[in-house]
Amino acid sequence: MRKTHAVSSVSAVVAGALLLAGCGSNPPESEGAVGDAKSAPAAAGHAKDQALFDRLPDKVKSAGKLVSVNNGSFPPYEIAGADGRSLTGVTADLSEELGGLLGVKIEHVTVDGLPSSLTGIAAGRYDLALGPVGDFPERQVSNDFVDWVQEYVVFAVPKGNPQKIQSIADTCGLRISVMAGGSAEKVIKGQSDTCVKDGKKKIEVQSYKDQPTSILAVRSSRADAFFSSQAPLTYFVQQSGGALELAGTGQANGFDDLFQGAVVAKDSPLRDVLKDAFQKLIDDGTYEKVMAKWGTGGNMLKQAGVNMAAKQ
Repeated sequence: MRKTHAVSSVSAVVAGALLLAGCGSNPPESEGAVGDAKSAPAAAGHAKDQALFDRLPDKVKSAGKLVSVNNGSFPPYEIAGADGRSLTGVTADLSEELGGLLGVKIEHVTVDGLPSSLTGIAAGRYDLALGPVGDFPERQVSNDFVDWVQEYVVFAVPKGNPQKIQSIADTCGLRISVMAGGSAEKVIKGQSDTCVKDGKKKIEVQSYKDQPTSILAVRSSRADAFFSSQAPLTYFVQQSGGALELAGTGQANGFDDLFQGAVVAKDSPLRDVLKDAFQKLIDDGTYEKVMAKWGTGGNMLKQAGVNMAAKQ
């Protein structure tokens, strides 16, 4: 591994990256209201849809709320505040609209890592994760997905793309950061095995708990690239002041069509209610307005779907 900068330099980069991402360190579990004074979404524009409310699980109707879990910043969808409780971004805006439509409050809980989120949903500790979370058949064993995003997986690299990464095939012998437990981690580890079989150097896979830490590895020269979803990487590149750029765009990079969405427990009655609520936001233009606001118009779906990964 290459030498890192001096401690003081790294500390400055860490502070800058966390400020840039709008994310402080997340406690093991914290919760709070959505938004902040600067970027909170407007009040929900939807009146309560009684038919949708009546289809909610009884415990949700009694509590008057849904608890949605996230695992920290996933910009521009989920941007966790420095207090570890507030949330802004696409998901925060859509949750305001969904809450108004369903007639319940949506509370957000931050936990440490995607595996904790999925395990908590399956165990009934949380009602859902609005996500978006990658939909894959193996994840559908314990959870159902209500897909509302189409995504692509690319690389964030230093300006100029010094390692000349054009696709995942160019990563042998490089240091690639990923989010722990995510689909990109599995794919890049598989590519590393392929590199070795082809007589090339293995990939040094660096797994981190969240997006800001993963992108920091690239900004501090500890990793050559960050392999993740295009929408959040586009956000980081835009916020980097010219220090980063995208690479490997327009390539499959080890994935078929990739869908992401909200996650609920397997066969939860909440699944179809949530799908119909998302579709209502799509049909009336609310979804498009929110996605465009955050620069994710290229990731929109015309129809919300359930477990779309299994339909490929």
